[in-house]
Amino acid sequence: MANRLHRLGRSEAANGLVLVSPPAIFAVLLLAAPLGLLFLYSFLTDGYLTILWEFTFQNYRDAWSDPLVRTVMLRSLGVSMMVTAITVLLAFPVAYFVSFHVRPDRKSLWLFLITIPFWTSYLIRVFLWKVILGYNGVLNSGLLGLGLIDEPLTFILYNVNAVVITLAHAYAPFAILPIFVALEKIDRSLLEAGRDLGESDLMTFWRVTLPLSMSGVVAAVLIVFIPTIGDYVTPQLVGGPEGRMVANIIHLQYLRLDNYPAGSAIAVSAMVMVTAISLLFLFLNRRFLRGRK
Repeated sequence: MANRLHRLGRSEAANGLVLVSPPAIFAVLLLAAPLGLLFLYSFLTDGYLTILWEFTFQNYRDAWSDPLVRTVMLRSLGVSMMVTAITVLLAFPVAYFVSFHVRPDRKSLWLFLITIPFWTSYLIRVFLWKVILGYNGVLNSGLLGLGLIDEPLTFILYNVNAVVITLAHAYAPFAILPIFVALEKIDRSLLEAGRDLGESDLMTFWRVTLPLSMSGVVAAVLIVFIPTIGDYVTPQLVGGPEGRMVANIIHLQYLRLDNYPAGSAIAVSAMVMVTAISLLFLFLNRRFLRGRK
């Protein structure tokens, strides 16, 4: 028995477990424990400035029966989908250009330029978009100066449009980088083989490049979709009353109304919705790739 434990202690599995255990414990304490507490709170009863340990489903019934919560939840889902679609559709050409048309010795420079937005605080970038899209902001002043509009545009700030524009810009690098990595892994000889068989560049892209780069596209979609649906700062600063999202409702329940169970139920509902849509997207993507074979 002692020899077996000694061999186990010297095995690669044991060494790997020793290396992984500190970050695993750290992740459990800082991630799993708060999520578990959030889930627990969602089934408790709210009291005046306290939480009553009485199990109930009323918080979820109230969350999904409240027209305001449903509207904000669906708005958050729609905004996140629009941001994801716009970001990925704009990111793919950029990643494709850097991967296929930029010289190898210049690619690091392009990637360096793509990551420049990360040099400034996310909050500062949101404030800059507020200045750009404002009634007397840079965009309206420029269009007025060029004579393209007669009065400032009012539909680009303090509404859903401003939230979509700001989030699409903020998460663009997160979409470009995984797509670029996937494109870099594609064997260029496969593209040459497609052309040798008489395929056009468009069909070669559709049948070879796009399926082989779907891992990067999927990563980009999930990286953008999951955090944007719960973004708080952007809707708060540039969204206005028409651009509020689910994180703002959760903030209202927690810090303004002191209703932790209701806020927790809304948060858990949002997480379940995001998980279901993400799994559905992964399933449809797998079906698409199987259909391409």
